[in-house]
Amino acid sequence: MFAFLKPAPHAPRLPEAQIDPVYRRLRLQVFAGIFFGYAAYYLVRKNFSLAIPDILKDYPQYSKAELGTVGTALSFAYGFSKFLMGSISDRSNPRWFLPLGLLLSCAVLMVFGLVKEVYLSLTVMIVLQALNGWFNGMGWAPCGKTLAHWFSVKERGTALSIWNVAHNVGGALVATIALWGVTMFHDWGAKFYFNAMVSTAVAIAAFILIRDTPQSCGLPPIEEYKNDYPPNYSAEHERTFTFREIFFGHVFNNKLLWAIATANAFVYFVRYGVVDWIPTYLQTAKNFSFQQSSTAWACFEWSAVPGTILCGWMSDKVFKSRRAPATILFMIPTLLGLIAYGLNRNGPLWIDVTALITIGFFIYGPVMLIGLQALDMVPKKAAGTAAGFTGFFGYVFGSAFAGTGVGWIADHWGWGGVIVTMGICCVLTMVFSALTLGHKAESAAAGE
Repeated sequence: MFAFLKPAPHAPRLPEAQIDPVYRRLRLQVFAGIFFGYAAYYLVRKNFSLAIPDILKDYPQYSKAELGTVGTALSFAYGFSKFLMGSISDRSNPRWFLPLGLLLSCAVLMVFGLVKEVYLSLTVMIVLQALNGWFNGMGWAPCGKTLAHWFSVKERGTALSIWNVAHNVGGALVATIALWGVTMFHDWGAKFYFNAMVSTAVAIAAFILIRDTPQSCGLPPIEEYKNDYPPNYSAEHERTFTFREIFFGHVFNNKLLWAIATANAFVYFVRYGVVDWIPTYLQTAKNFSFQQSSTAWACFEWSAVPGTILCGWMSDKVFKSRRAPATILFMIPTLLGLIAYGLNRNGPLWIDVTALITIGFFIYGPVMLIGLQALDMVPKKAAGTAAGFTGFFGYVFGSAFAGTGVGWIADHWGWGGVIVTMGICCVLTMVFSALTLGHKAESAAAGE
């Protein structure tokens, strides 16, 4: 039934003279496909957070904690999906897999935006957000798999840090595009359906650009093309693993993977504890407008672009493919920015924006590096599952609690309690990352 999702077969090898120019062209093309395709996932993921102030106004029967539960449903579903869909993506064609998940998420958002009756039932909202989270979970793994096949380990830190900016492009534009939609249609439901319309167009473009493996295009494996072989590399690395081999041979028995997965849970609580609640915190606690909170949201996301690239570069060049030192280094100013954000109780907007810029600049590097470490720790045919495993911890134990948890803490202990909790999570991220200080990418180690 889903035969079209299966990995593309190997094509006949191209003549030697064509390999380099075709490889160069397709690497840029494929990279563009997964970059813009994944950015579009963010246009249809956290829209409910933008709509919470509107829902609280039009449906006052709900508390912040109850609406936070809707966000938690997305995070739980996303975490499970990212793990399970990661293993499926390792045995699938990303050209089909990535756009399919994006289109399904767009369909859910159309319902959220056009059928206002869904807001009469908390259960319906939870179910729809869970579906959206499940379909969104089909995005990261095919991108991670594609990067592992088209970029060698020695260049992967830089490549992934640039690709990771897609998070921030999509995260920054979600509020901007939603604002355009509300302005055009004079309906807060446009925060959902207008974003879905834009993402549908991007899904089509991603399908046109993305390819499966280099071998499916008549090219050699990336290890051969870049002469960048891990010390244990063999033809076995090009074979599609069984689910048992992936789970029990390369993921569940990897102690370092468990450590960074735990660190991921704490860093995701901070990341989403901040970004998910920017509109609600600034609009309800400080009486800023939706336009002002949208500007603050965009500043948070755009500041991550140079920060993420700097972090990836430092992990490759300064720390010689060791990811944990850069993670710890970047979490320190994240904590300081968080403290400033919390202490500015009644101050001007520019202080909040400056604090958010600081947090955004520094926190996305560690988020990216944990995903990169997961790719470094397993063969590329298990890359999607390893990334899904760390993502599972990030969303189920981190982002999910940033939904209901932050709402509950804000209701009972105020926003000060929220800031203290996130500060503790910053410290725990550094602690668990420190457990992997001795790890570096294998091929980089072999080259020294």
